[in-house]
Order: sequence, then structure tokens, then C-alpha cells
Amino acid sequence: MSEYHVSHSQESTAVGHQDGAAPTLVASPLQSPQPYIPEERLDASTSTAHSTAINRSQSQRSTAQPRRGTGSKPHQKARTLSQLVTPEKRLGKEPTLVESLRALMFGSWFNVLLVFIPVSWALNFALPHSNPHKDLVVFITSFIAIIPLAKLLGFATEELSLRVGQTLAGLLNATLGNVVELIVAIIALVKCELRVVQASLVGSILSNLLLVLGMCFFAGGMKFSEQGFGLSATQLNSSLLTVSVIAVLLPAAFHFSVPNLADSVEAMDILAVSHGTAIILLVIYVAYLIFQLFSHANLYEDTGDHIFKSTDYGDKTKDTMHKILRRPASPKEKVRDAEGADHASVDEEEEEVETPSMTLLVSIAALVVVTALVAVTAEWLVDSIDGLTSTGKISKEFVGIILLPIVGNAAEHLTAVTVSVKDKLTLSIGVAVGSSIQIALFVIPLVVTIAWIMGKPLSLLFDPYESIALFLAVLTVNYVVQDGKSNWLEGFILICLYLILAVTFWFYPGSSELGC
Repeated sequence: MSEYHVSHSQESTAVGHQDGAAPTLVASPLQSPQPYIPEERLDASTSTAHSTAINRSQSQRSTAQPRRGTGSKPHQKARTLSQLVTPEKRLGKEPTLVESLRALMFGSWFNVLLVFIPVSWALNFALPHSNPHKDLVVFITSFIAIIPLAKLLGFATEELSLRVGQTLAGLLNATLGNVVELIVAIIALVKCELRVVQASLVGSILSNLLLVLGMCFFAGGMKFSEQGFGLSATQLNSSLLTVSVIAVLLPAAFHFSVPNLADSVEAMDILAVSHGTAIILLVIYVAYLIFQLFSHANLYEDTGDHIFKSTDYGDKTKDTMHKILRRPASPKEKVRDAEGADHASVDEEEEEVETPSMTLLVSIAALVVVTALVAVTAEWLVDSIDGLTSTGKISKEFVGIILLPIVGNAAEHLTAVTVSVKDKLTLSIGVAVGSSIQIALFVIPLVVTIAWIMGKPLSLLFDPYESIALFLAVLTVNYVVQDGKSNWLEGFILICLYLILAVTFWFYPGSSELGC
């Protein structure tokens, strides 16, 4: 006897006595030799009960006899792992070695600035220390030399990203985009420039959150009326940034809450608190990677019902722009716009095939060589900071907060803005905000841990003014992204806030120096 017949027979009896109503006779193969009445001839209540019985029977059968070896969780995890290394678009023909080197050297106008690499090295060794302008000249040339190196680093990262999924591509862009900041911070740490280390890391977060993210919103808003992004992932990123800001503010609160404590005792206590907090932040970052890459990778994709669909500027807006220009849109122009939209849709279909500019081997080799060049050039840059700021015309806070992050974020800045114009705002936020999360949850605690190993007294007690600026930046970004949509005005607001902070840090003298 099948389970379907049993459940159907039981349900037929139950329907007839429901709510004290008159029994409704329902024919069943088990109760009567009459032919089975099709479901279409049953009344509404009997049909509902019939389907309920079927669902209950199927649920009981699936519960009682689970299928072996086909669990949903392992299958879902395997599918996620395959998505991480599966390219978003089909790759075209691999270029040759000569084509790869040509794309590497002549792929951007920024490569013209590569001439400043040997110039900065030569000036660093040729000019005597007695020359009063040596530090200024070396700083400027090294500063300019790192910009094309950061662009090459971003270009090689993009070539690697073509061969993996979108989520892992965003993580690669954010990770390798922070190589410059990490190298500068470690070199400054070795040279005991602790204030420069702290200022450069805070400045990198401010630059990514305000300048890079603002430029993404503004550039995308020039093409789209509103752009949507993954709200759940963005809110989670905001929560992680808030936790990192709390970790920076608590040592400052500890410092101002115990004014009667001896300086030596307080310094040791804050250092111990910083070491413990740094380890916890690293654990949080590992959990964040597992969440982003495995358990909830779908939240970081540009497709899905959880993302607000971007809206283009409609015909009314175009007609309004023509009226502002005192020239109405002609019928031919409207037809041309429609044809342009058709061509755009055809182009989108053609863009399904992505042709790499460099081979995988050349991309990896470029990453290694460029990273080495950045490390050497950054050393000359850090060496010249003391002489540059000794005149008093520019402070170390301004150099660390504003100038150094501009160099380090050049690659991810260009990458994030480029993909935002292509209506991939989730990926842009993954690069901009994801880079900030990496610095806050990985780079800062990692540098503190490295300083702990080296015996350097680097703690999470940042300059109070820098900590407040970081808190206000995170708060502003939380308000901007809370609706899951963006427009050009929100980007303009973030850019202006960054300019306000730049003006204030130009006049801010900074707190006392941190020594080793």
C-alpha cells in the first residue's frame, strides 16, 4: 500500500468532519470500489486538504528515509569553491610573450612616469647629505615614481582577476592594492617612524572610504541615475569598520580615563591591550574571509534579488538637458539614441568574452618585480620624510594622512572607478571598502604584531584627532550606503568631506612624537 493512498484516505475522513460541518463524501480507492475522482472535480477545501496531505506524506518520507551521500552542505561548499576560481566571463585567446610585455609597458600613459624610478635612486645616492634640498627632491621624485608602479601593480592584479570569480577578484584587488601601504608601513617601522606608520594606515582608510568610494559613486552617477549594490554585504562591512574604529578608540579612552597613572605603567598597559586587541582583530579578519569566500559568497556578487537594479537617465532627463542647452531634441536624435541603446545591448553581449592582455606567468612575474621596485623606492621616500618635515612647512601628519595614501591607493582608485562606470558597483565597493577593512582588520594588527616581535613600542593608541576623523568618516559612509543605492551627489559629498579633512590636517601640528 503506497503512502499516497494512506495519507489520501486519512485526509478524506478528516475533511468530512472539519469545523462541525456536514460530512463531505470523497471517493477514495481504499474506501469504495468506485472509480477514483480526479482532483479537478473536488471542491476547494478538499483540494487544499489533498495537497496538504501529499506534502505531509512527502515530508515524512524524506525525513524517514534520507538519501545517503547527497548532503546539501558539502555540495553547496563544493559549488562555492568552484565559483571562486571560475572566471566571470569566458576568456579569449592567450596573448604571446611579446604581446604581454608590450601591454605591460605601453598599456597606460602612467608608464611615462617610470623614468622617475632611476632618477630618484640616482638623486638619493648622488646628492650629499649636506645639500639642504636633497630630502625635498628625493621625496618628490620617489613620490612620483611610486604612482606608475602602483598602476602596474593594479594592472597585473586585474589580469589575475580575469581568471577567477568576481568575489575572489575583489579580494585580490583589495589585497594586492594594499601592498604599497604595507611596505611603506614596515619600512617606517624599521626606521622607528611610529607616527608616520600610524598616520599612513589611518590615511589609507580615509582615502579608500571617502576619496575612492566617493569617486566611484560620482563616476557611476554620471552615467546612471541610481546604482544599486549588495546592501547586506555593505552593512556587514560597515559593522566590521565600526568594530575596527572601536578598537582604535578604546586605547585613547583608556589613556584619558586614567590621568593619574604613571606614564611608564600606562604605556605598558596600553601596549599589552594593543597586542591582545591586534590578535583578536586578526581572528575577526579570518572569519570575514571565510564568510566572504565560502559561506556567504553570493552576497558579494553583482547579480541577485538582493541588489537594487541600476536605473539609467530616462528620456525626460535627456530632454531636460536639451532644454537647458536651449536646443530641443530632434526626432533624428531620438532615433539615434534608440539605435545607440540597441548597439549598447549588442556590445554587452559581445563583451561576454574577455581577452586577457598578459599571460598568467607574465602577470605573476610583474607582481614580483613591481613589488620589489616599490620596496626600494619606498625606502628612499621614508628616508626623506624627516628632512622634508624638519622645516616646519609641512607636518608628518599631513604626509602620512594625505600624501602617502594617494600614492598607495592609486591602483585601486583607478580600478574601482573603472568598474563602477561599467555598473559593477558591488565590485567597486568590494575594492574600496574591502581595502579599508583589510587595513583595519589585517594590516594594522599585523604591523602591531610585527612591532611586538621586533620590540618596537607601536600600539593602537593613535593620535586623538586622527581617531576622531576616522570615526566620523566611518559614520558618514554608514549613512550614505544604508539604502543600498548611490548617486553622484553622495559621491560628491564623500569627496568634499575628504577635502575638508585634508585642509584641517594641513594646519594640524600633530601630537607628541613616538620614539622607540
